[in-house]
Amino acid sequence: MNRVKRHAYAKINLSLDVLKKRDDGYHEVEMIMQQVDLHDILTFEEIESGIEIICNDKRVPTDKSNLIYKAYEVIKQKYSINKGVRIYLEKNIPIAAGLAGGSSDAAQTLIGISKLWNLEINDIELMEMGVSIGADIPFCIFGGTGFARGIGEHISEITSFKNNIILLAKPDIDVSTKEVYEKLNFRNVDHPDTDSLLKAIEKKDIKFIANNMKNVLETVTIKKHPIINNIKKQMIECEAMGSMMSGSGPTVFGIFETKQQAEKCKDILKETIDEVYVTKTI
Repeated sequence: MNRVKRHAYAKINLSLDVLKKRDDGYHEVEMIMQQVDLHDILTFEEIESGIEIICNDKRVPTDKSNLIYKAYEVIKQKYSINKGVRIYLEKNIPIAAGLAGGSSDAAQTLIGISKLWNLEINDIELMEMGVSIGADIPFCIFGGTGFARGIGEHISEITSFKNNIILLAKPDIDVSTKEVYEKLNFRNVDHPDTDSLLKAIEKKDIKFIANNMKNVLETVTIKKHPIINNIKKQMIECEAMGSMMSGSGPTVFGIFETKQQAEKCKDILKETIDEVYVTKTI
């Protein structure tokens, strides 16, 4: 049986700025995005028709609401394919965490099905299909380190920020991305100095990056969920060089000099938070 396996990597934001609200209702953003080694595993098998999603985590929907399902529908219709696919999803990325887990799964579904059906679709076409499903999907196809503009669909390649130690901590709270963007007063926030951060990445000045990371969405999410700020403070107390919320939250990440420091901090955070992971940038 023809089978394809893909890894879907989580992402963090080293910088997240919101510039304006567009006429179409989306927000114009500038983001420095970075994949980390924490990943889901997707296995694709061809079946006669339709789509079957099997997941090890019962909290993950396996119906039309899953971005995997939407990715299958988009590629099937665009290329008029009369075949089906069974997808096994091993879920390791925390759910609804600000880590683009669902978007990354959808991105790898587009790539995995393309390979399964020998469609030979290039990355630009895959990214164009991806943005019709979700704004983070083009970056998840692009991978590594990238500078995203527009609604997140315009990705520029920048110097790699790989092999840096990252600690992720997701508190047990729910955050609505839609609500966060609606409540954001982007005209009255301290915006990141994105250009300086991009230059620091080029110079591999990790301390400058760690000290100057900024996510304007924190102004909304932390107000509603002070635990996010508490986690940031705990990470700094544990010798993190810098700590910030990823995406619209609620996951907080810290950049550490050594894996030992990150593991020590993980042990402390695990006393109150279930989902804590030591990983690295890729």
